[in-house]
Amino acid sequence: MKNILKLSIIAASIALGGCNAIRPIVDAQAASEPKVSQNILKELNQVPAPAGPPITVAVYNFRDLTGQRKPSNTLSLFSSAVTQGAENYLIKTLSEVGNRQWFTVVERVGLDNLLKERQMIKQTREIYDGDKAKMLPPLTLAGVIIEGGIIDYNSNTLTGGTGARWLGIGPYTQYTQDLVVISLRLVSVQTGEVLTSVTIEKNLLSTSEGLTALRFFNTATRAFELDTGQTFNEPGNYAMRSAIEAGVIELINQGERQGLWKYKEQVKHDVVQTSKPKTTPQSTESTPNQGLVDSSGQPVKTN
Repeated sequence: MKNILKLSIIAASIALGGCNAIRPIVDAQAASEPKVSQNILKELNQVPAPAGPPITVAVYNFRDLTGQRKPSNTLSLFSSAVTQGAENYLIKTLSEVGNRQWFTVVERVGLDNLLKERQMIKQTREIYDGDKAKMLPPLTLAGVIIEGGIIDYNSNTLTGGTGARWLGIGPYTQYTQDLVVISLRLVSVQTGEVLTSVTIEKNLLSTSEGLTALRFFNTATRAFELDTGQTFNEPGNYAMRSAIEAGVIELINQGERQGLWKYKEQVKHDVVQTSKPKTTPQSTESTPNQGLVDSSGQPVKTN
């Protein structure tokens, strides 16, 4: 009886020790403070500067084309599996890639609001100034448009787990893997030609770790049981952002290989490539520099 009781106490100590080991230490004050979102891939700032001026680009939308809902084994969910505002991540990435030297992004997502505000300014000036009303400058025109979207989302592409117990005490681990796929294409405004296109795949990994303890004593009339663990789910926005950042980097690489633009300094392509999200292999053909204009509306020169 005493030996069984001692063993139970030892099991409880081990279980509590394991609980303390895997329990995340969270600072409540730090967790409640807002944080400025930073770029995920460090390669985003390592892209070499372009040989010419920044390219004016427009993003109208970057929609969820999967139609997928959050997976559930118990009930139907109407919440989408991926974000419905991915164009915000794309605009931020285009604005910051290569230390803000590659693209000048013009507002097109909220174009209706922009035009309404300009119309109100125009009408107000005409009311108070009449024929002497000062005209607004023209909107900056984009030479290329970034199109695409979230084209696929697969849940539970890989599941598994392991566990072991000895004398009713042991750890366990479970994991689940999802897959999200995005597509980006660069379209010339002048000709409508798709200049280059990339497809990016990114895995989302969820893991669960824990420790269990179960012992019977006093001739199996009493039991000691403890179960503790924690789960980590990779945020969907993190995977989406990293896939978009990798897609923009690969879009610039492909454009340089096809002769659409040139780097200011000649470097090897592997300097700006990343191995985190996976780029789907696809054939590329050499395309002449057509339809690319800078922020002033002049054709981009790559020589």
